[in-house]
Amino acid sequence: MSNPVLQTTDLQRSFTQGDVTIHVLRGVDLVIEPGEIVGLLGPSGAGKSTLLQAVGLLEGGFRGSIRLNGQEVSRLSQSRRTAMRRDTLGFVYQFHHLLPDFDAAENVILPQLIRGASRADAEARTRELLERLGLGERLDHRPSRLSGGEQQRVAVARALANRPPLILADEPTGNLDEATSERVFAAFLELTRAEGSAALVATHNEALAARMDRVVRLHDGKLGPGLTF
Repeated sequence: MSNPVLQTTDLQRSFTQGDVTIHVLRGVDLVIEPGEIVGLLGPSGAGKSTLLQAVGLLEGGFRGSIRLNGQEVSRLSQSRRTAMRRDTLGFVYQFHHLLPDFDAAENVILPQLIRGASRADAEARTRELLERLGLGERLDHRPSRLSGGEQQRVAVARALANRPPLILADEPTGNLDEATSERVFAAFLELTRAEGSAALVATHNEALAARMDRVVRLHDGKLGPGLTF
């Protein structure tokens, strides 16, 4: 039996402002199996982004356990955390964060080269992903020449380029109009499932969340009883 791709146990995060301590995560227990796409719902300020930052190993200060592909990561050195992010995780944000001086293909090729892929393999993988996302005619376009939806599809391709076991997506269509959001999210789901990656997707959109395999709701810093369906 395979390990969960993600398992958090009693995950906690607090911030201190003056004499006030704000408890954002109050003991989050979450398990995501390989290939499972999970929606993360909750009101603004509930801690969705904080949870994704913890799981994504993007900042410290957390208490509790985080296991990625069966490996405890909370006590890894900074270099090992960086390697874990590179090899295990893909990220999609509300804003695409593409490199403006590189074209669509180069934005997807670069993370593969960083991981050690050959230029030829990275180019072939990039063309495959962008064509599957309907961007075969946009490979040499820089972000400024792409629409918002096209830019976000490039960001999806970049996140999947290294075949990560887990994608973390924070409001991945939150900056798009409704029609474009629907098209981009459909492409995201189709490609993520085809690639066999699991995903944890933070969103305010109930309709989008309903299309995922499972939904969890973050409330008052916890995934409480009765809030998972």
